[in-house]
Amino acid sequence: MPGVRTVLGLLAALAACGAVAFLGYCVYFDRKRRGDPAFKRRLREKRRTQQRKAEGRGAQLWDTAKNEKLQQLFLQEVRMGELWLSRGEHRMGVEHLSNALLACGQPQELLKVFKHTLPPKVFEMLLRKIPLICQQFEADMNEQEYLEDDPD
Repeated sequence: MPGVRTVLGLLAALAACGAVAFLGYCVYFDRKRRGDPAFKRRLREKRRTQQRKAEGRGAQLWDTAKNEKLQQLFLQEVRMGELWLSRGEHRMGVEHLSNALLACGQPQELLKVFKHTLPPKVFEMLLRKIPLICQQFEADMNEQEYLEDDPD
């Protein structure tokens, strides 16, 4: 009956042979892949398409038509917030004012204006609403990026 040392020695030798075979397999196919003339072409094309996507996203951010729509959305949300507040519906007013904060290019400045113009109770409601809005905005942006990346 073979001893424990003999069995362990055989297992260690077998593991070493398996590791050497796996590394040889990796090296062989890596050389084969790098030696393929179409590999570099495909790699360059892939990098170019990624760069075009990144440039396209940057161009979308500075699209003037989108900026005008964003301005209109901002003004509409401020008007709706003022309307709801004038009717005494503070929750709906805060909802629209928080949407205006999302659409605003300078939210800190807008918050300063709100601090001086809104009643303290409403301003506190707005401040409590901001983290929830930010979380919702991030979730929406992540979902939009996921949908843009999805090939289907």
